[in-house]
Amino acid sequence: MPKPMSTRFLTRPAEPSAAPDTGRKRRRGPRRALPRTITAYGLLSAALVCFALFSWYPIVRGVLLSFQQVNFVDAPEWVGLENFQRLFSDPLFGVAWRNTLLFTGFALLFGFAVPFLTAVLLNELRHARTFFRLVVYLPVMLPPVVTALLWRWFYDPGPGLFNEVLGTLGLPALSWLDSSDTAMLSLVLVATWANMGTTTLIYLAALQTIPGELYEAAELDGAGIWKRLRHVTIPQTRFVLLVLLLLQIVATMQVFTEPFVMTGGGPDNSTVTVLLLLYRYAFVYNDFGSASAMSLLLFVALGVFSAAYLRLTTRREP
Repeated sequence: MPKPMSTRFLTRPAEPSAAPDTGRKRRRGPRRALPRTITAYGLLSAALVCFALFSWYPIVRGVLLSFQQVNFVDAPEWVGLENFQRLFSDPLFGVAWRNTLLFTGFALLFGFAVPFLTAVLLNELRHARTFFRLVVYLPVMLPPVVTALLWRWFYDPGPGLFNEVLGTLGLPALSWLDSSDTAMLSLVLVATWANMGTTTLIYLAALQTIPGELYEAAELDGAGIWKRLRHVTIPQTRFVLLVLLLLQIVATMQVFTEPFVMTGGGPDNSTVTVLLLLYRYAFVYNDFGSASAMSLLLFVALGVFSAAYLRLTTRREP
């Protein structure tokens, strides 16, 4: 019987593996990454240029103008803190800040609660969801000036829509924009109606991320709609509520379109806001230095408030 052939001749001897040339790879890595880095910065250059020209440069230029006397005819003159002293001596300075804070308070009372409750109602709907979302968001698509002019006609003391409705109900007509008692509240209603669409959709998106099991467990425990809202809905959307609260305060502190178009700051300066007074300094009084000083004060106030708000809310998070 022939002996079996040895298998050592049938297998190919393993070739010694070459040691990896780590030094060569290290040298090639940065060379290959450099073109990608250059390409990335090249693509970002357009955005960086836009930010530099239209965001960062105006901020730096505005800070410099707040310490100068500028009329764009003569050369700028460095005046130090004179612009700030002029602002503090202006009687309308305190009035503007008071009216702005009052507008912000009313806007939070209506513009923060109403969109959230509207989102809760839309989340409970079972039919025609898309239609009602469109109806809620429709005012956002209107230009702010168009919205202000439309509501100005609604508030008209003569043929205005609201006074016609009051007359139909047998109620006396109101001087919506001509009375210092109702002018500010009228502007708040306009701002709430015009801007609640975006906030409502954000709240609605947050509500749809809440697990349904939490509501089912709350219903089994006998919780009503208000208890479910308090113990389930609000805690689950806490982060979105805190962020939108900050954004709304920053936005309402910069209100300008409604008082500028609808009341012009009247009656009796009851609707003069910080930005409206800033506009007057720049384009009515031709005092761009004081206008820049007021914008710097508003920037610092909002920055300090935002930093303190974020710090407090971050500490309270579990």
